[in-house]
Amino acid sequence: MNMVPAIVLAGGKGKRMGILCRIRPEPVLPFAGNYRIIDFTLSNCIHSHIEDIAVMVDYQRPVINRYLKKWHSMNGRPFSLHVLPPAAGSYNGTADAVYQNLDYLERLDSDNVLILAGDHVYNMDYSNMIEFHNDMKADATIGVIKVAPEEAHRFGTVIVNEQNSIMEFRGKTVETTSSHASMGIYIFKKEFLVNCLMEDAGRIDSSHDFGYSLLPSMVESGKVFAHLFNGFWEDIGSINSYYKAHMELLESQPRFKIDNGWPVLTASNSLPAYKTGRQGNIVNSIISPGCVVKGHVINSVLSPGVIVEKQAEVVNSVVMSNSSIGYHSIINRCILDQGVKVGKYCYIGLESERSSGETNITVLGQNVETPDYLAIGSRCKILPNTGVADFDSKFISADSVVAARAR
Repeated sequence: MNMVPAIVLAGGKGKRMGILCRIRPEPVLPFAGNYRIIDFTLSNCIHSHIEDIAVMVDYQRPVINRYLKKWHSMNGRPFSLHVLPPAAGSYNGTADAVYQNLDYLERLDSDNVLILAGDHVYNMDYSNMIEFHNDMKADATIGVIKVAPEEAHRFGTVIVNEQNSIMEFRGKTVETTSSHASMGIYIFKKEFLVNCLMEDAGRIDSSHDFGYSLLPSMVESGKVFAHLFNGFWEDIGSINSYYKAHMELLESQPRFKIDNGWPVLTASNSLPAYKTGRQGNIVNSIISPGCVVKGHVINSVLSPGVIVEKQAEVVNSVVMSNSSIGYHSIINRCILDQGVKVGKYCYIGLESERSSGETNITVLGQNVETPDYLAIGSRCKILPNTGVADFDSKFISADSVVAARAR
């Protein structure tokens, strides 16, 4: 069996991630403190002995280009990492991204190709799926995972027979009756994929997307199988899923652990271990290097360089790098992006009578700076670069949006 190369799709805007991806591509969104989301897919490739990896980039491509270059240089393994931008303009769908790089695909010295997404969190040895694909003599194999029926509408779903042959592939829809969700992990016979991409490119009614266009037609024309995955997998496709995945890391018996013998390779800078002040207290939390905790951190995840001042509390929250929480302030059920500065005596994420469930998350975008004595309710969004002078009131009610004034 010749070596199977991988193509990682990392060009989307992450629209459902809202202000967290307004000025960054979703694959480089920080996760679990010291990592980026794309680290998980790339690490899976390395541990699966895949030595030829291409990443298709588009949105905010200079940002992800810089990160990938750094990632490659810091993980000195014998593998090739190619960064492939659009040939012209932008990619018009996931299938179009591969079609625009058809010359690269056809040059690959392999009968098969592995297609992956750059915005999923999971550990997986792809060699098992590749072996299954070859045993089935499949034209295409789709990684699937069982999900709760009420969650199935978030994913493309498949209907399979007893031989794991896929009888139907349906894109995201509320009408699905299957609980077998597509993971966005595909293995294709290269020749079959090239032919299908060329046919799809000629269809004016196509969305040129794997889930909505290519895979449904492949099921009708080829031998397409499902490979069931039983581990943890999360599509970081929304603010809620991003928050939920972090909170799952903190459960007493989490379904997913960062340090489990399958190292996640990253390009994060080396920093000294975190410090705690004399009154600092940490409970059931992930604290990254370079943090200083003088207050209390409970059931939360802190990225590198976060400062929690005396008497401050961070509870059930995700705080990204180089943010600071002022004296006697409380952060509750929040996501704070990079470089946020919370003043003294603030309460961010103030719960209301309607506050319940994981959707009650308040998000502060990059480089937000709040005044002292500020209260912000649940489900609020404070847009990036909002400063002290942009807050007209010391109380921001639930569901509000605050933005920086034009200057």
